Amino acid sequence: MLTTARPIAFIPTRDTARARPFYETTLGLRFLSDDGFALNFEVGSPATPIHLRVVRVGDFSAQIFTIFGWEVPDIEAAVAELTTSGVAMLRIQGMDQSPSGIWTAPGGARIAWFKDPDGNTLSISQI
Repeated sequence: MLTTARPIAFIPTRDTARARPFYETTLGLRFLSDDGFALNFEVGSPATPIHLRVVRVGDFSAQIFTIFGWEVPDIEAAVAELTTSGVAMLRIQGMDQSPSGIWTAPGGARIAWFKDPDGNTLSISQI
């Protein structure tokens, strides 16, 4: 039943006044609405969009692992665009990252991480 259902993603936030401009303007996601419980965005291709809810949760502890990510066709270009928009790529101790913050996994995938205003770890990957 769920194999063909469209997923919905959830990211917690303490402060929607900071989260909305980050996701809408800095990352360029399409804002749909604020329903009082969450900021609603559309991500992905126009043909198969995914609903992203940035949910008001009050206080929480951001996790150190990635909670949401995007697959991009050109990670160098994506990192450059994010950096130009003011996003800082994370430097992760013990990982051999390029000067721009990209790590190449043993299988060849290339990944870069960054944080949202709440400290949630997000990523971009070129697989």
